[in-house]
Amino acid sequence: MAENCTHDCSSCSSNCSSRKKESMIKAPHKKSTVKKVIAVVSGKGGVGKSLTTSLLASYAQKKGNSVGIMDADITGPSIPHMFGVTERATGSEEGIDTVISPSGMQLMSMNLLLDDATSPVIWRGMVISGTVMQFWTDVIWKDVDLLFIDMPPGTGDVPLTVFQSIPISGIVIVTTPQDLVKMVVEKAVNMAGIMNVPVLGIVENMSYFTCPDCGKKIEVFGRSQVETIAAEYGIPAIARMPLDARISTLADEGRIEDYETEELREVFDSIERAPARQAN
Repeated sequence: MAENCTHDCSSCSSNCSSRKKESMIKAPHKKSTVKKVIAVVSGKGGVGKSLTTSLLASYAQKKGNSVGIMDADITGPSIPHMFGVTERATGSEEGIDTVISPSGMQLMSMNLLLDDATSPVIWRGMVISGTVMQFWTDVIWKDVDLLFIDMPPGTGDVPLTVFQSIPISGIVIVTTPQDLVKMVVEKAVNMAGIMNVPVLGIVENMSYFTCPDCGKKIEVFGRSQVETIAAEYGIPAIARMPLDARISTLADEGRIEDYETEELREVFDSIERAPARQAN
């Protein structure tokens, strides 16, 4: 140890034995208050990740939480449309303000910053990752109990940046009942393990269809494997979401907050039990 050690490793270049590993976690905006951050992830696209984020956030809001959604899918943002939000985000020298959904949820998405929501975002990975970090460091999240991050699919630049730089309390994995589901879950579980982030639950979308005549649950895309996979990887909570035309209709109409579901209760309970993780 250096003779005049101040115990502040961030300002020291010495490689002594007492040097602490430096955290890459970044603090949010100075005016933000975020108690817990949950990332919603998938190993592939097209499984209903944004829908799951919206439904989980709406469920949490209805349970009395102050909720925010960060749409980290910069090139394919869909969160504003599901909530019927069309106004542009505004800000000042102090920071960027969120846009509020009809139920009072705080939203931030690339589509809320574009003059035309149909304009494509044609950026390289590092620029996209930088924008996601600005959603954390430059956006003012006001008294948020639960901030859900709708992640882009896969394990590329944005998921890596989010896991390394934002204090994630845990992830929820989204999948569908198909043969490749095990591989999709494995990728997400392995990345979470490498990043030392717990997996709090798994949501299987399009799990079954309930016959309107007899009430029987029909597994349209094959037998569900979600219980077996959850047990194999020690995932503590599962949800099986049905094929329900009402979900699609409400999402298309920008009224996803109106959907009532108890299928997500077990996953939400797991989220509530997860300890909050704070920026250093």
